[in-house]
Amino acid sequence: MTTANHAVVSRDRWIAERKTLLAREKELTRLHDQIASERRALPWVRVEKRYVFDTPEGPRTLADLFEDRGQLIVQHFMLGPGWEQGCVGCSYMADHTDSMTVHLEHRDIAWVAISRAPLAEIERFQHRMGWKFNWVSSNGSTFNHDFGVSFTPEERQRGEVYYNYGMQAFPHEEAPGISVFFKDEAGEVFHTYSTYGRGVEVMMGAYNMVDLTPKGRDEGDAGMGWVRHHDRYEPSPKAAGSCCSAHG
Repeated sequence: MTTANHAVVSRDRWIAERKTLLAREKELTRLHDQIASERRALPWVRVEKRYVFDTPEGPRTLADLFEDRGQLIVQHFMLGPGWEQGCVGCSYMADHTDSMTVHLEHRDIAWVAISRAPLAEIERFQHRMGWKFNWVSSNGSTFNHDFGVSFTPEERQRGEVYYNYGMQAFPHEEAPGISVFFKDEAGEVFHTYSTYGRGVEVMMGAYNMVDLTPKGRDEGDAGMGWVRHHDRYEPSPKAAGSCCSAHG
């Protein structure tokens, strides 16, 4: 992008147009607050099934994953049994996690990633990526399938699976998502919310920064094709050879 294909105006005109956009941004902020309120008002579903997960501390139930907190956010992380590495997009999401968990904990929120891969495979990939957040295995349970992020071979053979609250074609056996649960004083667990598809962008804080810039996401038809595991990016052109190194 160059100034040749973008308007360049006086400061006064820029301020005027910025104020027009600010009014639209405030509308969006108010709508965001309204939707958040409607989300909190959704009815809940009691979790009747007893799910048990394989964790570094041994078998733990869904209620155990709350630790001493009343709310739980789950990242449904796409890492199936036998996969060499986790989904790139889910990894992009997870890259934002370690720095925010301390803040979530102070709002009565526990956070955990859950994948269908065996725990040893999870730990191998987690060690490679350097993440510290809680990550457990649902292998051997129906948790992923029950919450709409894993599909049986029979479901996939039909050409469509039930994902994001509707039937659609989906290219993988695992899918991304975020689910939220509440635990009451009696220890009962309730499912309060799940989001899928582009709803998981709520975890992609880097996108919020990218959206502020002139080029924006600049993804075209490739979508997130530019995203890599953070240890697999090629050096950027500036990092590979800056003007200072060229004149060294």
